[in-house]
Amino acid sequence: MKSNKNDFVDAEAIAEAVERKNMRFVPIKTDDQLDLQAIHRVRDRLISRRTAVINQLRAFLLERGLVFAKTPAKLRAALPDVLENADLDLTPQMRNLIDLLWNEWKSVEDQIEGLSLELERISAADPGCTRIRQIPGIGPIVATAIVAAIGNGAAFRKGRDFAAWLGVVPRQYSTGGKARLLGISKRGNVYLRKILIHGARAAVLRIKRDRAPIGAWLDALDARAPKNVVVVAMANKLARIAWAVLSSGEDYRPHSNLVTA
Repeated sequence: MKSNKNDFVDAEAIAEAVERKNMRFVPIKTDDQLDLQAIHRVRDRLISRRTAVINQLRAFLLERGLVFAKTPAKLRAALPDVLENADLDLTPQMRNLIDLLWNEWKSVEDQIEGLSLELERISAADPGCTRIRQIPGIGPIVATAIVAAIGNGAAFRKGRDFAAWLGVVPRQYSTGGKARLLGISKRGNVYLRKILIHGARAAVLRIKRDRAPIGAWLDALDARAPKNVVVVAMANKLARIAWAVLSSGEDYRPHSNLVTA
């Protein structure tokens, strides 16, 4: 921005940006991508709402001396007894509030489950989602989120560009000829990076390393790096493989994709 903002200055800046060969442009999403993106945003908001309801329930019960195990499943199993047990030190008003929150929790849970089933249905029907779901650590949620974000991956020249856009590559701060690499940059799509790292964590913990082509690499990295570093490195590799599968239009082939990615 050279001076004050107005329509003339904006148009001049756009015209100058278009003429630059190294300028990167955001591709326009299709209607299907926008629909998928909307489903993920609503589902993510509902998950945050469910967490808020659970935390509020725990806080109200803790004030009355009722403590439950950390997992939501323990609290969910105990709530019917809390509402029905007349011996507990709960006022009628507090019982009504807890019952209200309990019903809200169940309602939000049903909505999340419905959206998850819808994502499962879409991922089973979409060719791109079907191909990248063959990759260990990528399920219907991650697959649909990737397709909603990048489509066929044409916006990136290579898998590393996609991984850098996700923010799962080291942040660089180099000057004076001295290269300095820091933690991951955490740029780009926060939601996609989050669920991809969750998928990578599941793959790291559950993959049968003696049978998987990536097993030797995981064992070597696990021997010299902390667990969270291994998980993020796995997310980086999954992102590159997913881009390779989407951009090539071919099915996932473990050996060849592992080499090229």
